[in-house]
Amino acid sequence: MRYRLLLIACIAAFTGVKAEDKSPAAIAHQHGSQNPAEWVDQTIGTGGHGHVFLGANVPFGMVQVGPTQVTKGWDWCSGYHTSDSTLIGFGHMHLSGTGIGELGDVALLPYIAHSCNHGNKTCKNAARKLEKSKHPAFMHQNERMEPGYYSVYLHEQGINVELTATQHCGMHRYTFPANVEKQSVMLNLNQGIGWDKMSECGMQQENATTITGYRYSTGWAKNQRIYFVAEFSKPITIMSLVDSLAQIDVPNDGQPLLVKVGLSAVSEDNAKMNLKAEIPAWDFMEVLADARQQWQDELSKIQINTRDAKARRIFYTALYHTMTAPSVFSDVNGDYRGADDKVHHSDDKTYTTFSLWDTYRAAHPLMTLIHPERQHDIAQTLVNIYHEQGKLPIWHLMANETDCMVGNPGSIVLADLVMKGYYKDTRLALEAMRKSDLAQDRGLPLRNQYGYIPCDLDTTYETVAKDMEYSIADGAALLVAERFGTKDDVKFFKDRSEGYRRHFNEKTGFMRGVNSKGDFREPFNPFHSVHMHDDYTEGNAWQYTWLVPHDVHGLVDLFGGEKRFTEKFDSLFIAEGDMGAEASGDITGLIGQYAHGNEPSHHVIYMYNYIGQPWKAAPLLRKVFSEMYHDGKDGLCGNEDVGQMSAWYILSAIGLYQVEPASGRYIIGSPLFDKATINVGNGKTFTLKTVNNSKENIYVQSATLNGKRYTRSYIDFKDIRNGGTLELTMGPKPSDFGTKKKDRP
Repeated sequence: MRYRLLLIACIAAFTGVKAEDKSPAAIAHQHGSQNPAEWVDQTIGTGGHGHVFLGANVPFGMVQVGPTQVTKGWDWCSGYHTSDSTLIGFGHMHLSGTGIGELGDVALLPYIAHSCNHGNKTCKNAARKLEKSKHPAFMHQNERMEPGYYSVYLHEQGINVELTATQHCGMHRYTFPANVEKQSVMLNLNQGIGWDKMSECGMQQENATTITGYRYSTGWAKNQRIYFVAEFSKPITIMSLVDSLAQIDVPNDGQPLLVKVGLSAVSEDNAKMNLKAEIPAWDFMEVLADARQQWQDELSKIQINTRDAKARRIFYTALYHTMTAPSVFSDVNGDYRGADDKVHHSDDKTYTTFSLWDTYRAAHPLMTLIHPERQHDIAQTLVNIYHEQGKLPIWHLMANETDCMVGNPGSIVLADLVMKGYYKDTRLALEAMRKSDLAQDRGLPLRNQYGYIPCDLDTTYETVAKDMEYSIADGAALLVAERFGTKDDVKFFKDRSEGYRRHFNEKTGFMRGVNSKGDFREPFNPFHSVHMHDDYTEGNAWQYTWLVPHDVHGLVDLFGGEKRFTEKFDSLFIAEGDMGAEASGDITGLIGQYAHGNEPSHHVIYMYNYIGQPWKAAPLLRKVFSEMYHDGKDGLCGNEDVGQMSAWYILSAIGLYQVEPASGRYIIGSPLFDKATINVGNGKTFTLKTVNNSKENIYVQSATLNGKRYTRSYIDFKDIRNGGTLELTMGPKPSDFGTKKKDRP
């Protein structure tokens, strides 16, 4: 209730002109609020290459309703970039932190309609003319946004727009000037973002206040289907309905115009059902209050103690960003559109927007800690996709397999959920992993024939990256096989998990492309990178040599022992060289050749714990905290990648990171906060507490777990899930904590 009153006060104070910032985030900073939701700053990551969504949604909701701008390049993948100040509408679905633009479905735009006395033809062209030429300008100082709420004052026309959301629905409140005759809204079904192109649409007025319709499109998701119902709070007149555009007028009675929009990927009837279930009334503030409560509940799952207001703001904004996806895809009755384009029903909640190549590394391991109630449903969704398309998902979006990125990351996430006890049908899980390994696509037939993917035979390039990611997936599946499978399962996955070894060149100490004769590709430059046209995916040999999180000790052995490994590993963070003009724009956030702006590097710093040198990780982690994340609009050093960049920060800032997929081991780093308390479910909490922590005291000196001396530089998932307290005493100099072989992961 306190937070709702604070938000209402913020809205009431809105004047449409720049004034003292009355947003909850600003008030929280001034008064030291402990309410996590009040520290979220949605603008972080809307600049630079962050690509984050800005608007109104609920945690993991299907709907992300917010402003959409004209796509002007890669940085508009979410539909919004802070460098722009024009709008084309307020769409109901967006992506956050992707490298490809998509969605933007079912967009509304309020405007001031002028009387037309030039005949029916001109009036019919009004909506199309508006779409092409009238992109209303706005000023960023006139935007207000908090989790679950977005508003903007369109100063040229004097219209104030407010948005909030439920899981499947968006709600709009438009306040028009009192002196205009009509309140007008354009409904646009042809407003896709980036790659999205409408292929078919239809809409009709069902009654005095309701429009229903559908939109089919092709793009990143080749066969995307969305159905909608839009209900208006007053009787409407459709002035024109031309193809994908409807121009809607309402007499101005001096009261705000409210619009409720329900979505479904199944049918118009299901869209109506979702809307009736989630927004039965016309109370904007009630819907908003519920959205705010959902965010407060979810963000409160991790409570931090820190005197650093900037770090608190970064932390809770990052936590907010991790809850945009995966997004709920099934309707309130359990219906969903499957990967086979058929309508299915499941008693479990079905999800979509799986950026698995990114999120298996930190986002999903974070979810297993703080969202245990969602994990079975996520696992079941992965298995359902396997049944519907014959393999586990790679990058799944709106019932479509995009096959984006490399490897079999769906196997990694499913294996992690099996090993942590969230999915019980282990036989089916192993079957899905094995059949995904034997799929006839993405270089797998060559891998099955040669044991690796020859760089001279695979015409899609990126062979080193593919093999190494496949090896990681096989390593995760191996853990499941060793615990639940047969000897044949173990042999199958063990042999394949070691496939990365074929690419190691002992002479140069790098992972390299290998041709069908078994020779390494020449010429070779470890710094050079050509986006999508060399042996690596968004990286170079310096970065990919360490992509063996499932078998760190095996990689050490390839180097000939810890001494040679350490010498090479140390040089990673100081090596400098020209990557070339055609290198991927994702290779950002460099410390030497370590690239924090892209996912293959995210586990790398923590590898120091495996060789008994955790003190070397500490200053690097603190450097990443302070230089790669900040609270400005360009506060992310790279693409958010659907929560992965933020999840790395969340886990690392509290002092933990899961390096080995599916192992359940969380490596202990250098915590940023005095205390972090995690709600792990079942009424239990796990607290990571530091003593003498500061900018100088970055090294762990000693530890206790539930009051008993603890010497390992990692902690198991089961110990976290059981609840308790891990206390770390920090100091200004390296210690012997975690250095003995028995204490290393």
